[in-house]
Amino acid sequence: MLDAKMPEAWRVLRIQSELVDGIERLITLKGAVTVFGSARFPEQAAEYQEAQRLGELLACEGVPVITGGGPGIMEACNRGAFCQSGESIGLSIELPHEQLPNAYLDINLNFRYFFVRKFMFVKHAMGFIAMPGGYGTLDELFEALTLVQTRKVRRFPIVLVGKQYWAGLVDWMRNTVLARGCIDADDLSLFTLVDTVDEAAQIIIEFIRECDGETQ
Repeated sequence: MLDAKMPEAWRVLRIQSELVDGIERLITLKGAVTVFGSARFPEQAAEYQEAQRLGELLACEGVPVITGGGPGIMEACNRGAFCQSGESIGLSIELPHEQLPNAYLDINLNFRYFFVRKFMFVKHAMGFIAMPGGYGTLDELFEALTLVQTRKVRRFPIVLVGKQYWAGLVDWMRNTVLARGCIDADDLSLFTLVDTVDEAAQIIIEFIRECDGETQ
């Protein structure tokens, strides 16, 4: 409630401080991958185990991992990277039901504003991987797709892991959204649907290697 009563000018300064702090803390971060997914998967879930393996695969190739910093998929991916001595970053968000940062973070930034946090997700990302998740994951996925579609950012891989989980959404996009002319056929090529984290990691790693080759 404090924020609702805050004068607009002071709110702008708070937003500015989140931006400046985030940029300064992550200024040396290069070639990271942002991983989205539900906070609700427990450690024994198959999705948690897969996300942990994803973090390990990326860390072994020197690819920093960025997540939302919370539990579930986020914790698992951070855990995999952290235990392989890779760079593990969490961008936490203040929620009505407090969500504590997980224990596997080299860097944790806490945000009040979703749009500032989203900017940080994108700024250092060379690719996005979306694992099974809910509204937050869908929001972040479509934010990334929109930025690439409108060429506000350079095109990078956006990978959806779990064909069974995402099939309904992809079918709806093809059979309804595309059929009604709300997107173009090329827009469906902005993401790749895979079944395993091994496939997802390989797509990201190959893209980063190609980019590194272009800059040499």
